[in-house]
Amino acid sequence: MKNWPRVAFFSDSYHGVDGVATTCRNLMSAARRRELPFLAVHAGERNSHKQDGSLEILELDRGPFSFPLDLHLRFDLLFTRHYGHVLKAVREFGAEVVHITGPGDVGITGARVAYELGIPLVASWHTNLHEFAARRLWKFAAMIPEAPRQGLTYYTQKYVLEACLRFYGIARVVLAPNEEHMRLIRTNTGRPVFPMQRGVDAHLFSPVKRDATDRIFRLGYVGRLRPEKNVRFLAEIEKSLQRDGIGDYRFLIVGEGSERAWLERNLRQADFTGELFGETLARAYANMDLFVFPSETDTFGNVVMEAMASGTPAVVTSKGGPKYQVQDGVNGFVANSDREFVARIKQTMASPQLHRTLRVACRAAASRKSWETVLDELNEAYQACQWQPSKPPRRDVLPQTV
Repeated sequence: MKNWPRVAFFSDSYHGVDGVATTCRNLMSAARRRELPFLAVHAGERNSHKQDGSLEILELDRGPFSFPLDLHLRFDLLFTRHYGHVLKAVREFGAEVVHITGPGDVGITGARVAYELGIPLVASWHTNLHEFAARRLWKFAAMIPEAPRQGLTYYTQKYVLEACLRFYGIARVVLAPNEEHMRLIRTNTGRPVFPMQRGVDAHLFSPVKRDATDRIFRLGYVGRLRPEKNVRFLAEIEKSLQRDGIGDYRFLIVGEGSERAWLERNLRQADFTGELFGETLARAYANMDLFVFPSETDTFGNVVMEAMASGTPAVVTSKGGPKYQVQDGVNGFVANSDREFVARIKQTMASPQLHRTLRVACRAAASRKSWETVLDELNEAYQACQWQPSKPPRRDVLPQTV
């Protein structure tokens, strides 16, 4: 690719199954195929430094003073012990741009390295940490009366959002997954904001992987089973189906998390697979008839694209990023309320012709989304970052410890 800079890419999540990790791994794979120079810095089981084609990969361990943020994500309070090694690796690599994916221990390290070496910094927004914090706090503060509980979660969300925006303000250029976030970040940081979409492997995720032969209508969900994903709404869907006497369905739920036990107790007709990967995951998607994704906090929704590539149309909410992947009534549905969400499911189950039309349309739409296209978008941001006038970050914003 013409004028591609040498990029040091710092990812807080890489080996997990979340959307950030999936995005980062696919980007690095696409960069390797195009023979683009990347130094990929992320956490791993042990310290290692190796070359893989055009990629230089630096993995750093998280120690005993780390704590869990999610099922596959931790924050190491003493990650700063790697700083000298990382600084040396970035300098020797000759990085022209530093790209970080968030305010985690790896991302903070990347921001410090960029500041120390005077390298332009790009930051991509992947996760609504403020909404995650509020949703989880709401669950854990269940013993508090509702009024103070609402106030507590409101101010938690407000202050976490402000902290995130201050952090992203230290970058020269910011990448965002959808139009809403682009406006939010641009307004509150004054920084140039570029889109960063997601691709999908339309060869791996394909309708040809389907091997279900029964007539059961499978309502699928893939993702973390956590409060911020609004997964308890799946039980409300089932209650409505049963009130209407609809019984020829099953939920197929792929993923792990703290809400799994509750769902197992409250869903009558559901199969739980745990986490799946590769071909097994592709078959699960293809065996679903409708993807039901009630999350209101996702910034993009990689799983929605994977389902659509598998020929499985999706019903999503009108809040968050997944609605930008779905053309309402064409290749899936975007619901403006809980009632509409359930109504769209019933509408699709009742009309085989509508279902067939949606399946063809969603596969066609997802097949046009490649990771190579995402690299083209990234290059535009990298070029702009190198020409953007430098504005030194405020000392009270740049993290001094990790």
